[in-house]
Amino acid sequence: MSAVPGSVTRFQTDDPQALRAAWYEELTDAYPRGVLGDALEPTVLRALSGATSAACGVSVSAGPGFVFEDIVPRLADLDGDGRPEVVAVRSRLDAGAQLIVYALDGETLAPLVATPHIGRPNRWLAPAAIADLDGDGAVEIAYVDRPHLARTLRVWRYEGGALREIAALEGVTNHRIGEVFISGGLRHCGTGPEIVLASADWTRMLALRFDGATFDTTDLGPWSAKAAERALACDL
Repeated sequence: MSAVPGSVTRFQTDDPQALRAAWYEELTDAYPRGVLGDALEPTVLRALSGATSAACGVSVSAGPGFVFEDIVPRLADLDGDGRPEVVAVRSRLDAGAQLIVYALDGETLAPLVATPHIGRPNRWLAPAAIADLDGDGAVEIAYVDRPHLARTLRVWRYEGGALREIAALEGVTNHRIGEVFISGGLRHCGTGPEIVLASADWTRMLALRFDGATFDTTDLGPWSAKAAERALACDL
C-alpha cells in the first residue's frame, strides 16, 4: 500500500541533474472534503535535484482554486530519458480531481500534461500504477476513477508528450473514504507487471494484467490489508 501523507518519494539515479525526491507542503482547509482522513490538503509540490542551485529544491504551487488532493507525489520516468517526471493528483475546487505531470524546467517545475478534471467538486481519483503495462515501450498511468462511486480503472498512455486514455475497467477500487493510504498497487512477479486492486465491494483481491487492449483478471482470494501486502510481495 502507498505511503501516508507527508511522505517523501525518492528516485534512485546516478544522474546528478535528475529529480531525486519529491513531497508536498503548505496545507490549506480551502477544500474541506476530508477524503484522505482530514480536511487539510497541500498546495505546494517541492522536489530536489542536483540541477538546481536552491538548497531547498524547486517548487510549484497548485494554483489559485486548486489543491493537491493526494497522499504522495510519484517520481517516474515517463519518456525514457532516464530522468523522472512528477505525477500528482490535483483537484480544482469546483471541478474535482485530475492527474497532472510536472517536469523540471531549469530551476522550476512546469506542468507538462494533465488529464481532464472529473467535472464536479468532491470527485477524486486514486493512482494505481505507473509502468509499461503492455511491454510496447510506452509508459501507462493507471488510476481508479472515483473509487467510492464509479469504481472504474482507467489506463492512460504517455506518448509523444501527451496522455491518451486507452482502456477502462469497471468494478474495482483501491480506496475507502477516510483512509490515509491507497490500497494495492503495482507488482512484478516474473510474468509481467500486474495491478493489485480490490473488487468494488471489497470482498476479493484481484491482479490485473493489461495487454494493450484488454485486461486479464486473476482472483487472488479474499481481500484484507495483510493479504494485499502479501500479494504485492508476490507471496500470493
